[in-house]
Parts: sequence; C-alpha cells; structure tokens
Amino acid sequence: MSGTGTADRTAEEEHGDLRRSLGFRDLVVYGLLFIAPMAPVGVYGTLDAKSHGAVALVYVVATVAMAFTAFSYAQMVRVVPQAGSVFAYARAGLGKEAGFVAGWMAMLDYLLIPAVAYLFSGIAMNALVPEVSRWVWTALAVVVTTLLNLWGVRTAARVGFLVLAMEIVVLLVFAVSAVVVLARDGAERGWLSPLSGDGTQGAFALSAVIGAVSVAVLSYLGFDAIASFAEEVTGGSAKVARAVLFCLALAGVLFVAQTYLVALLDPTTSAQYAADPGRQGSAFYDAVDSAAGTWLHDLVAVSKAIGAAFAALAGQAAAGRLLFAMGRDRRLPRALARTDSGVPRVALLCAAGITLVAAVWAARRDDGMDHLVSVVDIGALTAFTLLHASVVGWFAVRRRGGPVSWWRHVLVPVAGAAITVAVIVEASEAAQVVGALWLVAGLAVLTAQRARRSPADGATRR
Repeated sequence: MSGTGTADRTAEEEHGDLRRSLGFRDLVVYGLLFIAPMAPVGVYGTLDAKSHGAVALVYVVATVAMAFTAFSYAQMVRVVPQAGSVFAYARAGLGKEAGFVAGWMAMLDYLLIPAVAYLFSGIAMNALVPEVSRWVWTALAVVVTTLLNLWGVRTAARVGFLVLAMEIVVLLVFAVSAVVVLARDGAERGWLSPLSGDGTQGAFALSAVIGAVSVAVLSYLGFDAIASFAEEVTGGSAKVARAVLFCLALAGVLFVAQTYLVALLDPTTSAQYAADPGRQGSAFYDAVDSAAGTWLHDLVAVSKAIGAAFAALAGQAAAGRLLFAMGRDRRLPRALARTDSGVPRVALLCAAGITLVAAVWAARRDDGMDHLVSVVDIGALTAFTLLHASVVGWFAVRRRGGPVSWWRHVLVPVAGAAITVAVIVEASEAAQVVGALWLVAGLAVLTAQRARRSPADGATRR
C-alpha cells in the first residue's frame, strides 16, 4: 500500500501541478518585461516611414485593436484557468484539434520572440563592447536568463522587477529630457504631426496608418503571456484577467507617449526615412542623440540591452508553460509535462534550446534579424483569431458560461477576430508564407496523431 502511494506521489511530482507563488504585481512585471516598456525604440523609424509621420496615432490604433484580444483573454482565463493560454482556451471552446492548432501557432510566436529579444540584447552589447562578437553576447544572455527561469518563477519575477524598474526610470529620464528640450528649443515637427502625419509624403492616409499597425503589433506581443501563468497565481483567475487588461493599457500609454515625444524631437522627416530604409533601425537613437546628446543615447542603449534580455526571460518562461501544457495533454511528448519542485524544467530547457539555436543563428548572419522579425507576429495573430473564436464557442455555442452576453461573448470577439485577420492580410508576404508552412506542418502532426490513435480507439470499442 505504501509503495503504491509513493509511486503515485512520484508520478504526480513528475507530471503534477505548477507551484502557486505569483501575485498581481508579479503578473504585471512578467507582462511588461515581455513587451518591454521601450519596445518602440527598435521599430520607430519603420513605423514613422510607413505611417507618413503619424507614429503616435499608430500606437493609439494598435492599443485599441489589441484591447479586443485582451478582453477575450480576460473572458477565457476566468473559465479556463490553465497553463497553456490560448491552447487551453481553444481546446475548451472549439475542441481538441483546434486547441492543438492554436497552441502550435502560438508556439511559433513564443519560441521566436525571445530569440528576437536575445538578438537585440546581443547587438546592443556588441555596440558597447565590440571586441566580443554579438553571437557570444546573445548566447550569454540566453544562458543567464535560462538559469533564472530554472531557479523558479518567483525568483525570476523578483529579478525581473528590478530590471523593469530600471527601464521605467530610463524612460522617465528620456521623457523629462525631451520635455526640457522641447520647452527650450521647440519642436522639429508640428505639435500634432505625430497624430496627423508630417505632410512630407502627401495628405494624411488612414491606409498608411493601418499598414503600420501590422508592424506595431509586434511591440505588444507578450502581454498575453500573463495568461500562461494562470496555474501559478495566488488568489484566483480574476487576478490574471485584471493583469492582462492593466498591462496592455499601461503599455499603450507608454508607447504613445514616447513615440509622440521622439517624433517631435526628430529632425528627419518620414519621407527621408522612407527613401533611406537603412536609417530606420537607428532612428530613435539618432533623434535622441541630436536633441539631448550622447549621454542619453548611451543610457537608452544600455537599458535596451538589459531590458531585451529580460523580455526574452519572460518569453522563455511563457514558452515553457505552453510546451508543458501541450505535453500534459499529450499533444507533444509527455516528458515536457515533467515538473521539479513545481517548475517545468524539461519544457523550459527545450524552449531555451530552440531559442538559443535560432538566436545564435540569426546573430551570425547580417540578415538574421529580418528573417526572425518577419515571422514572429503571424503565429500570435493566428492564435489570437482562434482565441476570439473560442469565446464565441464556449459562451454562445456551447453555452457553458451561463447567460450569454451578446456584446461580451459575440460582438467583441467577432470584432477582435476581424482585426487580427486584417493585420495578417497586411503582413509581409514572407511572413504569410512562413506562417502558412508552419500551419501545414502542424496539421500534418495533428493528422499523424489522429492516425496513431484510431486503431487503439477501434480496439477499445470492440
């Protein structure tokens, strides 16, 4: 009897529950770390060129667009408080097959976004210490943050809080410095131009803003990772829902404020950025350098290097939870569901290994960043679309959530799905092709799994 009990406890520890240790602040820290408060720094020039100078308006529209997705997350995390995020929600609202597809597409996002962040960190550190190759810095960032994640989600959250505080302080220093410069010297562009365009590429065009939104969405990917910690939060799933909505709103305010200020400081027009794409990547740094001096340029660069590494830490943690949930449901190898002291270390190591290979490969190539950035948002947007469908499926079709609220359970998710599909259509052709190939690969895996299970099902029925 005791031997059997011991075996049962061992099995439960190996494939058991995650440890509940996170509070509301921890969830917000993870979400903001993954997003990164200064996420627009790397894409400001691209967005300015695409939107004809209306870069702050791009983030206003993007925040509203992503609010539909955040609301759908808040609906589903209350009724399906499980690790795995959109995988668990689509599985509950649409069925096991749809759940697998949602998890498979989200995996593309969760595994590659950390690789992009690690690469950002490696590039920034290489600029500060050029004697060390950027792929070495990139690999070092992966190793350090992986060790923190393996130590435990609570420890990683505490260290992440310090890093996030540093990023917020640097952002405040930038904002104060920008206001001082604007008050002293005036704006390089019109005061309303970040919301209406600078006029150098013709009249205001809403289509240009919408096209830029498809790129700006990349800055928000990560707030949804909060939902993947639903089994590790104390106080219930309502806390997760509030954290998702709060994190998105705060990120939106930070993004709009910093792009508005830097656009006013920028002496380069959107037309000049459009004509010379090579200047777009360093546009934020160049604008800060010309307006406030090298000291602020270096401060922002160091903050970006450290912040990017810890954005990857949060992304790696979320990827590990997704792999854990899919392994527990036997949609991926069962070994991924193994836990050690409440930490999914096997899944974390698997996620870290894949991310390390992708990040180092990209760091050793001149076009590595372009290859990664072009595909990371397709997986997430496809998963978001299935998330919205899950809300309709759970509440309106299966009617498992009590009385149906047509605006919360039908109107909002349908509008959200329309937005995500529209952004997918506006994405680059390369990203669409990679996303389609990844989807086909996932469908092939799903078909193979169903084929393996069919004979066993038939034997059981007989």
